[in-house]
Amino acid sequence: MNRMIRFLCFLIIGGFMATEAFAQGSSFNGLHMGLGNLSRLSKAKTRSISAENYTGEQGKAGMATTGTGEKAGRELGQGWKISPSVKIEKKTVFTMAEVEGPGAIQHIWMTPTGNWRYTIMRIYWDGEKDPSVEVPVGDFFANGWGTFAPISSLPVAVNPGSAFNCYWEMPFRKSCKITMENIGESDMTLYYQVDYTLTDVPADIGYFHAQFRRVNPLPFKSVYTILDGVKGWGHYVGTYLAWGVNNGGWWGEGEIKFFLDGDDKFPTICGTGTEDYFCGSYDFENPITHQYQEFNSPYTGLAQVIRPDGLYRSQQRFGLYRWHIMDPIRFDKDLKVTIQALGWRSEGRYLPLQDDMASVAYWYQMEPHAPFPKLPDKDYLEIQ
Repeated sequence: MNRMIRFLCFLIIGGFMATEAFAQGSSFNGLHMGLGNLSRLSKAKTRSISAENYTGEQGKAGMATTGTGEKAGRELGQGWKISPSVKIEKKTVFTMAEVEGPGAIQHIWMTPTGNWRYTIMRIYWDGEKDPSVEVPVGDFFANGWGTFAPISSLPVAVNPGSAFNCYWEMPFRKSCKITMENIGESDMTLYYQVDYTLTDVPADIGYFHAQFRRVNPLPFKSVYTILDGVKGWGHYVGTYLAWGVNNGGWWGEGEIKFFLDGDDKFPTICGTGTEDYFCGSYDFENPITHQYQEFNSPYTGLAQVIRPDGLYRSQQRFGLYRWHIMDPIRFDKDLKVTIQALGWRSEGRYLPLQDDMASVAYWYQMEPHAPFPKLPDKDYLEIQ
């Protein structure tokens, strides 16, 4: 019952926000749709790209005569699930979607086989050379450890058995290109659907960005950098952390810091602890079982706890997300985000940890954006 009440409150709040936006005279022109304005009609065009319609063109879906379902549908023929998926060969790049704008990506669903760290998703806006999104596919969908963890949040949902969904609004003015690179040594299969709208994009709408980083192990007394080098006007909307603990004891005393608009040694925003930033408390401990308690909510979650099994799975690993949807971190000129890895040592002293840290930072900004750091190579990305 409590879960249902929370869900209904979430829907009501979402509808209220959309209604308020229209009441204040802000027209989203078909970009944004919530319960509060669901009955409001729009001239925006709805389109969808999948292996059954590679271009998203009107009246062109389900026409395939060859594809991964060709053998199964050989007696039924055209229109009977002939091309439901694609094979991405090893060491190749597949273009999932190319769209001429203006418009916005509204929903992406996919289920990739193989090693999720070896499948790199990139998104390019308006013909740019450098991607605005460059993230291993599992990490982008808050599943960075390569094993399924359900996610029940507002912008990201991961459902059984390995169904990745995102609802981040991704506007573009001229064009959008989405690619998937298989950097592994084996071919993979990808089922996918990219749902988008073709509509006008207001002048104050930013572009979606997401960047991956990993450090393993974090050098002693170093601070982990989630995001740096961002230049321009925008706001920060989310953090995913795949945190592998290399010490015994509690690992979440470290503070997150947001350096905004010229901040130097000291930030404008400083948190009070890792579990506090992810909106938990006291070690995420269930007071009855005295174990870590996984949880999912619309905006925050400790969605994954991988516990040692007494043999080869020797490390504790955690997957955490925090979406700044109701509380975006706004910046005018630049942004840097760091978090400390901090535990406890003898005599009540803090212990700087040397953990396995991987992250995805999500934000919106006006283009152009600064080039991303080079993505780590396959061996450095690998999880063992």
